[in-house]
Amino acid sequence: MPDDIARWLTEHASPLGTLTPGAPHDDLEPLGTALHDVRIAGLGESTHGTREFFRLKHRIVEFLVREAGFTTLALEGSASAARALDAYVRHGTGDPARLIARLGFWTWRTEEMLDLVEWLRAHNRALPEGRQVRFVGIDPQRCTDSLEAVAAFLHQVAPERGQDVRELEVLAQAHPASRPDPQQALLHRAEALAGFLSDHREKFAQHTTADAADEALEHARILTRAADLVTRSADLRSGDNSVFAVRDRYMADAVTRLVDDSPQARVIVWAHNGHLAKGTYGDAVPALGSRLRERYGDAYYALALLFGKGTFLARRSNNPQGPPARHRIGTGARSLEARLAAALPGDYYADLRTDAPSPETTQWLRTPHMQRSFGAVVPRFAYRFHTAPLIPAEDYDGIAFIAHSTCSRPLPPLET
Repeated sequence: MPDDIARWLTEHASPLGTLTPGAPHDDLEPLGTALHDVRIAGLGESTHGTREFFRLKHRIVEFLVREAGFTTLALEGSASAARALDAYVRHGTGDPARLIARLGFWTWRTEEMLDLVEWLRAHNRALPEGRQVRFVGIDPQRCTDSLEAVAAFLHQVAPERGQDVRELEVLAQAHPASRPDPQQALLHRAEALAGFLSDHREKFAQHTTADAADEALEHARILTRAADLVTRSADLRSGDNSVFAVRDRYMADAVTRLVDDSPQARVIVWAHNGHLAKGTYGDAVPALGSRLRERYGDAYYALALLFGKGTFLARRSNNPQGPPARHRIGTGARSLEARLAAALPGDYYADLRTDAPSPETTQWLRTPHMQRSFGAVVPRFAYRFHTAPLIPAEDYDGIAFIAHSTCSRPLPPLET
């Protein structure tokens, strides 16, 4: 069977000539062919702290925007804070490093993400607004910007309702499932506030502007999703009602709104491999990608990014709020990555929708394997054993394999 895998990769894999953003895109043409009729391209990653993943995805974003007409980059990051970053990439408003920091995740506070944001701004600078690429967050958590926006709007139009926002301020620092509450009192407060803004939208638009009223209402809706996550249970026995399943459902809903709002919309989704898979992750949590596949069929394409060996950044579980630390892992022998590294050296892309050359290889692509999977936080020593099950041709549509991983590069602390 290993010979069949090597033969299949030799026939179907396309070498990646470089990972450097700005380079010619000739080596990405096979990916472009695979995405010809795709409206949603999921770009995954097996770690949130690999420099090469950032750089390759930057290249792919450039290619898909310039050559394939993709219109939106949707990030596994704060829906609240990303609205200000979208204003930067489209209009040049604000300091990009500070706006990236407001996304609330150390994973995105990197030189590589700043390079991508600056490229998006440069691309948009000379374009009319209708052709500019949008930057959107799809994760409801980390909603400080929404609290501030709704509070400022209410101060203008209904100052007597300011207490409604103050009752939600706990959401600024809360994490999903950090305040489990079967009655979800916090959610009901957020829903009441969003309902108030919706019911009085026309009147408030006359006092301010229609855009201001719509912006405040959208921020209030983000607060309801955040409150829902905060008050959910982390108990996986609750199935589709667990915080993990609900978070992926909200992210899928956010992508769905982007796609369905415009027949021309083509969306790039940047998230962890687990979220982008077409099945489940963890303990049978329905993934973001499974919901997109169910709704859009083959118009959704899930590209997993895997690596052979090297280093990556992640926080340690014994200090989850501390700085990310460097972690190292070798090729090993049992993971899918080890088999891919042994079968074909170098960096390459393989489309899993193509026909396999033999029944043996077809069987291999549809047989359960184990892939490496590292989140933003990992155990100090046991991270080396962190794997997740997958069936390559069922969970993903393509694989981009990077032979060697190095750590992403955090941005320096911001000056106060």
